[in-house]
Amino acid sequence: MKFKLACSLAVSCLLALPHAAGAQTIELSAGHTLTTSSHYHAAAAKMAELVAAKSNGQIKINIFPGSQLGGEVKMIQSARTGTQDIVVTGEAPVENVVKDYTVFSFPYLFSNLDQANAVLQGPIGKEMLDLLPKYNLVGLGFISALERNIFTNGKVIKSAADMKGLKIRVIQGPGYVKAYEALGSQPTPMAYTELYTALQNGAVDAAENSPDVFLQDRFVEVSKTYSMAKIMYMPALIIMSKAKFDSLSPEHQAILREAAAEAVTFAIAHYKKDYADSLAAMQSKNIQIIEPDLASFHATGASVHEKLLADFPQAKPWFEKIKAATK
Repeated sequence: MKFKLACSLAVSCLLALPHAAGAQTIELSAGHTLTTSSHYHAAAAKMAELVAAKSNGQIKINIFPGSQLGGEVKMIQSARTGTQDIVVTGEAPVENVVKDYTVFSFPYLFSNLDQANAVLQGPIGKEMLDLLPKYNLVGLGFISALERNIFTNGKVIKSAADMKGLKIRVIQGPGYVKAYEALGSQPTPMAYTELYTALQNGAVDAAENSPDVFLQDRFVEVSKTYSMAKIMYMPALIIMSKAKFDSLSPEHQAILREAAAEAVTFAIAHYKKDYADSLAAMQSKNIQIIEPDLASFHATGASVHEKLLADFPQAKPWFEKIKAATK
């Protein structure tokens, strides 16, 4: 009788544990290409923290920053095939899979960062995320867009006229290439990992990126001019393998979505703070921050939009929705 009572008490104790001994932990891999200081990492880390807490330790997200799992194109493809679970990525590589996303590489689509984030967090953003399951991906949320400006290894960019002949490394999205061609510059294909050396040795004259990434990736060492041209507001997002997501219980799926939503809010605030802090740090390092004549840049926008809409007609309904939402 004593033995039966002891066994009964032991079983009761095990059942009462939030994560009972012997229960299998679900481990998920999450990768991104930026540093651990980035808002990509902030989003992934906050999501991992929240998922662990909400699941009582039943789900663990292991984060691999700095391209440890490969570049964004490779990681997105791995998520589609189910060999990687979660990716925090810029939108541009997603265009390779979902052509509708090409709309986000249209130059001067948004007037400012807050406007871009409002669209991404609103009905249009949700509709864009809802496109992903068709491509074996699940969209867990857009984190902050990145404001992309121009930095050079010498030339000062004060107006669109200063872009003429500039050899500039840009993201190889069609909108990026056409925008810089319209400005008279020479968009130059190059792996991001080669950019630091290319600026240093003059293989390219310039590149474009967000203030926080400019600082985090140490371009302050090879560039002393940063022009706030604000040509692109590139969305970033958290995506997941649909195969992995579908393999989880409804309860665990709900936990992932809830944690991702909270991580999005956290990452947006993180980026805004990083943006301001980075500009201050750049000034302290004697980087010349230039406020160029934006009207001269904006003047090229309409012609680029027309060309892109002709090349990518599937972007047209999204372009019209965004323009209507940002009037």
